[in-house]
Amino acid sequence: MSFFQSRSIFFFFLSLFLSSAFASESDHKAANVLVQHVAIVWFPFENRLKEEYQQDEQVTLWVNKVGPYNNPQETYNYYSLPFCHPSSTSEAAHKWGGLGEVLGGNELIDSQLEIKFQKHVEKTVFCQIALDEAKVKQFKDAIENNYWFEFFMDDLPLWGYVGELHPDKNSDNGKHVLYTHKNIIVKYNKDQIIHVNLTQDIPKPLEVGRHLDMTYAVKWIPTNITFGRRFDVYLDYPFFEHQIHWFSIFNSFMMVIFLTGLVSMILMRTLRNDYAKYAREDDDLETLERDVSEESGWKLVHGDVFRPPRGLVILSAVVGTGAQLALLVLLVILLAIVGMLYVGRGAIVTTFIVCYALTSFISGYVSGGMYSRNGGKSWIKSMILTASLFPFMCFGIGFILNTIAIFYGSLAAIPFGTMVVVFVIWAFISFPLALLGTVVGRNWSGVPNNPCRVKTIPRPIPEKKWYLTPSVVSMMGGLLPFGSIFIEMYFVFTSFWNYKVSYNLMIYLLIPTLMVLNLASLERLLSPWREEQYQENIS
Repeated sequence: MSFFQSRSIFFFFLSLFLSSAFASESDHKAANVLVQHVAIVWFPFENRLKEEYQQDEQVTLWVNKVGPYNNPQETYNYYSLPFCHPSSTSEAAHKWGGLGEVLGGNELIDSQLEIKFQKHVEKTVFCQIALDEAKVKQFKDAIENNYWFEFFMDDLPLWGYVGELHPDKNSDNGKHVLYTHKNIIVKYNKDQIIHVNLTQDIPKPLEVGRHLDMTYAVKWIPTNITFGRRFDVYLDYPFFEHQIHWFSIFNSFMMVIFLTGLVSMILMRTLRNDYAKYAREDDDLETLERDVSEESGWKLVHGDVFRPPRGLVILSAVVGTGAQLALLVLLVILLAIVGMLYVGRGAIVTTFIVCYALTSFISGYVSGGMYSRNGGKSWIKSMILTASLFPFMCFGIGFILNTIAIFYGSLAAIPFGTMVVVFVIWAFISFPLALLGTVVGRNWSGVPNNPCRVKTIPRPIPEKKWYLTPSVVSMMGGLLPFGSIFIEMYFVFTSFWNYKVSYNLMIYLLIPTLMVLNLASLERLLSPWREEQYQENIS
C-alpha cells in the first residue's frame, strides 16, 4: 500500500468519525472543515496543485452567495432568492473549504450546468422560473438593493448583478428587470483554465404569472497567459498606484523626518546643558551642588517611574496581547508577501487564526515577565487573563454578530461546529502555549532590572489642568499620527470590505513603521511640555 493510499484511508476514517460525532448539517460542515484543515497542514503542497483538465472533461460552475453590493459582508445563500436550478439543491454537491472560507461566509453549491473543457455551448435553457407574487417581490427587493452574486469556476470568481431598474414612462418607480441569460467566456492555456468572465443580457420584466427561461452559453478562447499570472486580472493597479496613494506615503515620511528633527534638537539641547553642568572646573563645586539639587524635568520623578502600577494584572495582559498582535500582523504580512494569500478564499483568515494560536507563547512570555518584574504574586490569574482577554472579546463580539446573522439567515452566521473547531484550537494550542510562555517569562525575564532605585514614599502628584487630562492629551497627540495614515486607511478598508484586492503588501509594513516612529517622536516632544507643567504645579 502506497503512502498516499494510506493517507486517503486515514482521512476517510477520520471523516467518518467526525461525521458521526456531529449530527446536524452545519456540524457535518464543521467536520469537513476540520478534516480539510488537517490535510492542508500535513500536505500543503498537494493541496496547491494546479487543476489540469482533459478534453471534454466536466468543469464545475459553483454558485456561492448573493447580497447587496453596498454591504459586501451581508451575504445569503444564492438560492435564498427564487432562482431555478436543474434539480433539487439537496442533490447538488456542496463544497466547503478551509476554516477561513467558512468564517468568511462561503458555501459553494454545484450549479449542475453542463460545461465541458474546450467545448462550446450555444444558448441553452437550463431551467424555468414561474413567477408568482412572492417571487416577484423577492426579486424586486433584491434589484432595488443592488444585489450581486458570486460564482466560482476552477477557483476563479465571477460576479454579476441580479437585475436592474429601468426607467418607466408610466411609473415613477421604474421597471424591474431580471437578467435571464448568462454568457460565460473561458480562456485556457493548454489544459488549464486561465480566466473566466461573465456577462448577462436578455433582461425580462418581472410580472406575476410569467414564465422566464433561464439560459446560458459558454465560449472557450485560447490564451498565452501562464497559470501563475491568471490572478493578475483581478488586481486593480491604477487604484492602488494612484498619485494620492504615493502622496500619503510621502506625507508620512516627511512628517517622520520633521518630528525626528525636532526630537534631535531637544535631546541635543538637554544633553548639552547637562554636560556643561558636570564639566565645570573643580573650584566651582558650590555651583555644581546647587545645580544638582535643583533637579528638573524627568529627574524629579525618576524614583517613581518604575513603581508597580495599579491594575498590574490587566496591564500585563494588555501589554502581552499587544506584543502578540504586533508579531501576528508582521508574520501574516510576511506570509502574504511570500505566498500570495489573496489567491485563496479565506486563506488570510485561516492564516490569522493559526498564527495567533502559534504566537500565544509571546503574549505569555511578555506578560509573565512584566508581571514578575513588578512584584506580582498572582501569576496564574495574570496568565489566564492574558490567554483569554483577546479571544473572549472576539468570541463575545462574534456571538452578538452571529445571533444577528442567524436571525436574518445570512451566510455570515458561523455554524456551531465551526465554533467548536475554533475553541478547540484555542484550548489545545493557544492556551497551553500562553501558559508555557508565562512560566518561561517569569523565570527568564522576571528579575527586576530597573536602572534606578524606586523611592519608598511616593511623590505627591499635583492636580492636573484640564488640558493635561488623558482624554485631551490623547486627542491632541493623535492628530498628527492620524493625519499621516488616514489616506492609507481608505485603501485598507476598501480592501477589507472586499471591494478591491490589495496586492502591494510591502506598504502595510512601511505605513505602521512610519506611524510608530511618529508616535515615538510625538511622545518625546510632549514630554518637556508635561515636565514643565509638572514643575510649575509643585513649585
